Amino acid sequence: MSNKYTNKENHKNSLVIKVGGAFMQDKEAALALLGTMGELQKTYFIVLVHGGGAMVEELLSALNITSQKIDGLRVTPREHMPFITGALAGTANKQLCGLAMRAGLNPVGLSLLDGKICHASVMRKELGAVGTVKPGDATLLRALAATHMLPIISSIGADNNGNLLNVNADQAATVIAQLLDAQLLLLSDVPGVLDANKNLIEHLNNEQIEILIAQNVIRDGMIVKVQAALNAANSLGRSVTIASWKNAEKLLGLLQHRTIGSKIAPQINTPSYKASL
Repeated sequence: MSNKYTNKENHKNSLVIKVGGAFMQDKEAALALLGTMGELQKTYFIVLVHGGGAMVEELLSALNITSQKIDGLRVTPREHMPFITGALAGTANKQLCGLAMRAGLNPVGLSLLDGKICHASVMRKELGAVGTVKPGDATLLRALAATHMLPIISSIGADNNGNLLNVNADQAATVIAQLLDAQLLLLSDVPGVLDANKNLIEHLNNEQIEILIAQNVIRDGMIVKVQAALNAANSLGRSVTIASWKNAEKLLGLLQHRTIGSKIAPQINTPSYKASL
């Protein structure tokens, strides 16, 4: 059976880039990164996945809605989902699409449930409408790969009954990378993992991470970032990069296969392990 999406665009390597809410609050840096993505699109099919926790916090606060966390995860009652969906799949997604247009790109704003990109289910009942996801159907993304468009995906999913779920953006990006067999780049406002002398550590494995956490070199929010990257690397069976969305031109180093941040290697005994690209 012939593939109706046979096109040279489809044979590009795929690259999933994840950004957080702080990215969208620095419009100049965001525009610079999106412009760099335009250059990277000549070589890669790029999918941009975003969170937006800061926007959710602002909206809930403005509505005088309080929420609690369990094990670092926000408890999300069903009645909060219209507001969270509006902040992430609405405001954050469309603002990012607008910036992408301004940068000369051709964005398509999506969520995890569009085209059944991901299968979502409730993570734990006590968390409410917090979802976990598995790879779904790549048809929509493969079709977009043939059109030179930039999918911009919010981390809102839905279960088989259509109930909306709030999904961690790092997990969402990881699952989309699995779906496309893509490289994964987790971008934040730091250049990567730094050693005790504030120098960038270009390569890290599980054992080194444990030592640096014990030595309090990796601490606070970086622990969360590194553990998310390690989980993603183990799921994908290839290294995952933590880098900064600042100084966006450095990302062009990907075209020369240079290390552009901290590469977190999967554990060798991970069943799906494959050599890092």
